[in-house]
Amino acid sequence: MTQDELKQAVARAALDYIKPKIDEESVIGIGTGSTANYFIDYLAEIKAQVNATVASSQASADRLKSHGIPVFDLNTVDEITVYVDGADEVDPSLALIKGGGAALTREKIVAAVAKEFVCIADGSKFVDQLGNFPLPVEVIPMARSYVARQLVKLGGDPVYREGVVTDNGNIILDVYNFMIPGPRITEQKINDIVGVVSNGIFARRPADILLLATAEGVKQIKAQ
Repeated sequence: MTQDELKQAVARAALDYIKPKIDEESVIGIGTGSTANYFIDYLAEIKAQVNATVASSQASADRLKSHGIPVFDLNTVDEITVYVDGADEVDPSLALIKGGGAALTREKIVAAVAKEFVCIADGSKFVDQLGNFPLPVEVIPMARSYVARQLVKLGGDPVYREGVVTDNGNIILDVYNFMIPGPRITEQKINDIVGVVSNGIFARRPADILLLATAEGVKQIKAQ
């Protein structure tokens, strides 16, 4: 199977996974990225059952609306029933690296509100230790150089992602050559740097379940 076929397979599995959880009170959180896009397209098949969604990016909100699926502002809902999103990397504890699409802060907010976080990914994203994928850090523009120097002190090689502005009006530093043996501690250390809005480690609020597409089918994995 190609990587696109694996993404489609896991997106379809996610739809089957959440169907029993949907009722008239449900709010579905929707992530950002290529795998999430497939999920949105499949969700359109049951849009008559979907009363409310919350999107983690403007791009996902626009895609949902193009299918006629209702999108709510997060401030108007109390709780998200289930949040479905992809990942750039995921480890056996279901800690993640996210932010390849520059939506990490909003994704973290939606994940924090969700009762259940379902991560959908193809097998190439499952790793023993986070860090091969460059870690995205969302930064207030005036703090870019300062934050970069602090990230160097932590052992990384930050690179400004040129031409990218987040939905929040900020910039992204991608930290290369930065393996992460302790995701929870590293997440907090980076968040403590003045000028950092958020970083792409999802360890303090990891996924609850991983749907992982492999050549042998989609596997359900819970945190170890």
